[in-house]
Amino acid sequence: MKPKVILLAIGLLGFAAAKANGDDPGVGKGKRDDLNGTVTHSDSKKPLKDVTVTAYLVSKKEKIVLTDELGGFAFDELKPGTYKFVFEKAGFRKVTKEKIVVKTDEAFQLNIEMIEAGSYDLMPSPFHFSDF
Repeated sequence: MKPKVILLAIGLLGFAAAKANGDDPGVGKGKRDDLNGTVTHSDSKKPLKDVTVTAYLVSKKEKIVLTDELGGFAFDELKPGTYKFVFEKAGFRKVTKEKIVVKTDEAFQLNIEMIEAGSYDLMPSPFHFSDF
C-alpha cells in the first residue's frame, strides 16, 4: 500500500508542476492570474471531493469552486490583490487561509489538508462545567 501512496503523491506533484508551468496543452499562454491546488484528508492523505472553496477579496465574495474527484480546484483570472480562501465540507473543520497575494501574470499553488470534525467540536458536554 505504501508504494501506491508514494506513486500517487509523485503523480500529483508532477501534475501540479506541469499545471503551474503552463505545460497543459489546453491552457493558453496569456494571463496567468490563477490559483489552484488540492485538498486532502489529513489522516488518510486521500483527495477530498466536493469541498467548497470560496475566495474573498476585501471582505467581498469573489468566486466559489468545488474540488473534483482528485481533490483539485482552480480559480482562473482572479483580480490581483490579497485574498482570504475558505475551505468547507460537511464533517470536516473549516480551513481559512488569509493574506494570499495574487499577482498579475503569476500562478499560485495552495494545497490544503482538512481534519475531520469530531462530535466534541460541535458542543461541549453539559457535565464539562459541573463540579461532580
